[in-house]
Amino acid sequence: MEKDFDNIKTFPANTAIIKQGEEGQSAYIIEKGHVEILIEKENGLVQSLGTRGPGSLIGEMAIVDDNLRTATVKTIEECEVLLIDRTDFNKRLESADPVIQMFMKVILSRYRDVVARSQIFKHSGDAPALEQQEKKLVKETNAVEKIKLANELSNAFENDHIQLHYQPIINLKTGNIIGFESLMRWEHPEKGFISPGLFVPVAEENGLITELSKLAVEKSCATLRNVETSFDLNQKLFVSVNFASTDFMEPEFQDHLQENLKKNALSPEQLHIEITERLLMDNPDNASKVLEKCRDAGMCVSIDDFGTGYSSLSYLHYFPIDILKIDRVFINNMLKDDSALELVKSVLSLAHNMGMKVIAEGIEEKHQADMLAHLGCDHVQGYYLAKPMDEDNLKEFVSEALKIHKI
Repeated sequence: MEKDFDNIKTFPANTAIIKQGEEGQSAYIIEKGHVEILIEKENGLVQSLGTRGPGSLIGEMAIVDDNLRTATVKTIEECEVLLIDRTDFNKRLESADPVIQMFMKVILSRYRDVVARSQIFKHSGDAPALEQQEKKLVKETNAVEKIKLANELSNAFENDHIQLHYQPIINLKTGNIIGFESLMRWEHPEKGFISPGLFVPVAEENGLITELSKLAVEKSCATLRNVETSFDLNQKLFVSVNFASTDFMEPEFQDHLQENLKKNALSPEQLHIEITERLLMDNPDNASKVLEKCRDAGMCVSIDDFGTGYSSLSYLHYFPIDILKIDRVFINNMLKDDSALELVKSVLSLAHNMGMKVIAEGIEEKHQADMLAHLGCDHVQGYYLAKPMDEDNLKEFVSEALKIHKI
């Protein structure tokens, strides 16, 4: 009997995972162990087509079309496999760009033709040609890695392994902490730290990003409340939470934000909704409506990585924006590249003329902070001032800051 734990399945040795001639609704990625691929000929003889090990994809054609299984896959030893069902595969394909959908359908169709020809070569005794063909077919791809990462991410979320770290944002004129940005962190038990640049896109693709965003709101609001109640502060701090464009498609998006503000006794202006230029333009009409409602409720809207995404500045009039965050690439280059410096000056002038504040990201040295202060930048964040930290360390940072500045 196979053992089932979520979508990870374990099969004992000498067990058929897939049987030739049966209908199939799923494919598998081998996590542990080895299998043998067998094909039964018309004369009843069974021929081995080779073996597969960890990282190999088997049974994939079942989720591409409705044809029967063309081979039997039997375990040589106990095997652990990751299941990919047809429904999940189709959902991912349907959500892809139309051009990608077309390419995938053509590629998958040709893939089946290659498999069929490979079997003919095998039967005709052309083993070298088949061996080369098989090596190409079973080569591990980025797509397989993404599926594995998506599964691990889902398990990490369910087991509360996704944590929030917070990077303080500093007022350049006063030196005071005015708030902090919440950032997701994933410490994998085997792979160690996994960058948000890797797992956030995967979360967007598999639909988990909405749940991660809700988690970020809940934990961020609770942390802000804990910080405020731990110290006697003269001003209200804010927390900036990053969102994806798909979050704005959720009917209860604004309600969830307001519920968490109320639950933690926070004012609407203490929550900043942060989104990148690129994501903002994924669904501009819907994003504009949702952000307008949030802003009317008193929340602030912040555009991250400004200057690296959408090429037109017209959207600054179209969306309700309170804060522009200058991307770190321009901050890093402004002291050695005149064009980068001029861009920083232009952003500051543009934002201030439109009644917006500016936060410069990626401050890594004192000279950068001094130059930004000279240019009239409002706020800064970066490793020179403070690295992202967990809640306990954030409290220590605020405590030390209070000894210098009365926040």
